[in-house]
Amino acid sequence: MLELYGTPTSINVRKVLWLLAELGLEYRHDAAGASADAAADARLRRLNPNAQVPVLCDGDFVLWESNSICRYLAARAERADLLPQAPRERARVEQWMDWQATDLNSAWRYAFMAGVRRHPDYQDDAAAAASQAHWNRLMGVLDRQLAQTGAHVAGERFSLADIVLGLSTQRWRMTPGDKPVLPCVDAWFARLRPRAGFALHVDNGVP
Repeated sequence: MLELYGTPTSINVRKVLWLLAELGLEYRHDAAGASADAAADARLRRLNPNAQVPVLCDGDFVLWESNSICRYLAARAERADLLPQAPRERARVEQWMDWQATDLNSAWRYAFMAGVRRHPDYQDDAAAAASQAHWNRLMGVLDRQLAQTGAHVAGERFSLADIVLGLSTQRWRMTPGDKPVLPCVDAWFARLRPRAGFALHVDNGVP
């Protein structure tokens, strides 16, 4: 059976949990490895030298990095709707997944750590405001993309790009701060609500 390690409050773990619900796969979820002192957890270090979650175990195959786990599970289940086989279609999905993991994550980090986590290392109001402004600009990029597709992030069909960006959008919506009105993002987010696992792993009150 598949084994997933990581706290269900982690945005990256929730990507995988949502996908597992979409795929209807059975799995065992171990949240203990993602405790507050996970870096000291020897078991987690044996699975991932970075001591980060999520970690997926499929028999003796161990995989970390949330977007890589999502790609693996979609390919394992032969779900070409979620991760297309055609090179250009697949590249479009992966482009937006990589954008989420790099550009978007970098933009929100200071604003989120200051406004939600209240982390003592993030107390510069000007830096938090700059982070929020950059985050808003990038969410505007997503809004324009959705205006072009009229449906989902990478095109007409729901894909892995919608899973990873759906969670990022939930975080943006729940983080305090001034935000622009993004009608295409709002309409797309509403279209995600009926998806399997959305209520449990996305729209569950956890930013």
